[in-house]
Amino acid sequence: MLRGVDQRCVPGSQVDPRVAELRSAVARLRRQLAAHRAEFRDRSIAEEALATLAGLAAADHPDIPMLRRSLLLVAGAIGSVSALGDGLRQLREAVDLFGTSPRA
Repeated sequence: MLRGVDQRCVPGSQVDPRVAELRSAVARLRRQLAAHRAEFRDRSIAEEALATLAGLAAADHPDIPMLRRSLLLVAGAIGSVSALGDGLRQLREAVDLFGTSPRA
């Protein structure tokens, strides 16, 4: 279940629940993509963007603009693959937990 943006680290826990949700969503979509045997043109782009997201999720405080850019790359690469739609939705919701990126 997704948590609200205002929720932060639980006392005694080391991981922000938003980061935990992001890690879970990235791992889930990576597994779904690996299991999806049908080839499509932008598969390598999706795999690279998911690897970037996994790296960002490994940080305690991920770079929000980079999260959003990587999410857009994944969505553009696999957006038309209906079998991956649920995983993509969960990933978008996990990124949305971080709120909007600050404008420069």
